[in-house]
Amino acid sequence: MLAKQDNAVVSAIRRSAYPLMGGSTDFDSLLKAIGDSRFVLIGEASHGTHEFYRLRAQITKRLISEKEFNAVAVEADWPDAYRINQYVLFESDDEDAIEALSGFQRFPAWMWRNADVLDFVGWLRNYNEHRHSHRVGFYGLDLYSLLASIRAVLDFLDKVDPEAARRARSRYACFDNFGEDTQAYGYATSFGLNKSCEDEVISQWMEMHRRAGDLARRDGQVARDAFFFAEQNARLVKNAEEYYRAMFHERVSSWNLRDNHMAETLHALMHHLGPKSKVVVWAHNSHLGDARATEMGQRGELNLGQLVRQRYGREATLVGFTTHTGTVTAASGWDRPAERKQVRPALPGSYEALFHATGVPSFLLRLSKKEEATAALREPRLERAIGVIYLPQSERASHYFHALLPEQFDFVLHYDETRAVEPLERTSAWETGEVAETYPSML
Repeated sequence: MLAKQDNAVVSAIRRSAYPLMGGSTDFDSLLKAIGDSRFVLIGEASHGTHEFYRLRAQITKRLISEKEFNAVAVEADWPDAYRINQYVLFESDDEDAIEALSGFQRFPAWMWRNADVLDFVGWLRNYNEHRHSHRVGFYGLDLYSLLASIRAVLDFLDKVDPEAARRARSRYACFDNFGEDTQAYGYATSFGLNKSCEDEVISQWMEMHRRAGDLARRDGQVARDAFFFAEQNARLVKNAEEYYRAMFHERVSSWNLRDNHMAETLHALMHHLGPKSKVVVWAHNSHLGDARATEMGQRGELNLGQLVRQRYGREATLVGFTTHTGTVTAASGWDRPAERKQVRPALPGSYEALFHATGVPSFLLRLSKKEEATAALREPRLERAIGVIYLPQSERASHYFHALLPEQFDFVLHYDETRAVEPLERTSAWETGEVAETYPSML
C-alpha cells in the first residue's frame, strides 16, 4: 500500500514513463537520447533475469547496427570472454557458440552460459561474417581469472620469445604452492603466513608493457591483437594478486580494486581499438550506476559507472534495470547449484514498489532534469540488487540499499514481472523451482 505522499510521485512517473510494448520502435527514444555517446553502460538488477539479458542484447544490437558501436565489454573474465571474441571474429577453432562459451566453467557459470547470451553470440558472429571493417569484438573486464591469465601469458611468450617465457615462468612460480586455490594465497599472504607475489607480478607486467611496441610490430595487426590479449592478462594477474590479498580485510578496498581494474581495462581496450571506437558495457547495476548516488559511495566505495562518468563525462550514458517480482536464477550460497527462485514483491517505499504502483507493465523512464518524474524522485529510496546469491529470508539486509536514482542512472527500464534466465546446464533445483509462497509485507 502506498504512503499518501507517494501518490503524487507515482502519478508523475506514470506521466513521464514511455510504455514498452515489445515493438521494433520501443527503444527509438533511447537511441536518440544516446546521441553520440561513445560509452553506453547497461546494467541489470540481478545476474539471473531473462528480460534483463534479452533487452540488453536487443539494445546492443541496435547500437551496433545503427550507431557503429564496435565492442561489447562485460562483467566476465578476460580469457573466457576473449574466447568468445575469437569465435565471433572467425579466429577460433570452436565449431559453434555453445563450444565458444565453454570457457565459463567457474561459479556462477549460468551468468554467461545461458540461452540469451548464446543467442547474442550467434547474432554477433553472423553480423561480423560479411564485414571486413566495423567488426565487433567481445571482451571481459573482470579480474578473477588469475591462474588462467598466467597460463595465457606463458602460452603467448612461449610462441614469440622463449627467453621471456622462461623469466615469466620463474616469476609466476611464486603461486605454485597454492595450486588452483587463489583464495588460499590471499589468506596466507594477507596474514603474513607466506611471502606475497607482488614484486614478481609487477615486474612481469612492467616487462610486458615496456616491450609492447617491439612485440606488437612483429607481424602487423594480428600480432598486435595477440599481444594486447597477453598484455591485458599480465595486467590482470598484477591486479588480481592485489585483489586476493585485500579480500580478507575491509570490503571497500577489494571492491574498489575490482572496479578500478574494470575501468583500467576498459580504457586500455578503447585505446587499443582506436579513437573512433564505441563500446557497450554489460554489468550489474551496482557496478554501472554511479556509486556517488548510493550508500556504496557514502561508505567509500566507487564503481565503474562513476569512474567512466568522471573520465568521459557526457560521452557516457548509464542505463539501469528494475523489476518488482517474478523468478530469478540464483544460488543460495557461494559455489552452490543454480536454482530458479521466487522474487519477492518489492518492499514498500522502494523505487521498484513505486514503479509497480504505476500499473504500467514495462516502461522506459528518462531521468533528465527536465522530466517531471526526475523532480518527483529527488529523495533517496530503497533499491534492490540481486547478485549471484539470493536470500529472500533476509531480503532487506541482503539485497536493498539506499540510492538517488536520478543521479545514479540516465535511464531506467522497469519490467514489473520477470522470469529466470535459462542456464545451458539446468540443475534439478532449477527445473523444479521454488514453491510460491505468501510474502509478508515487511521484512
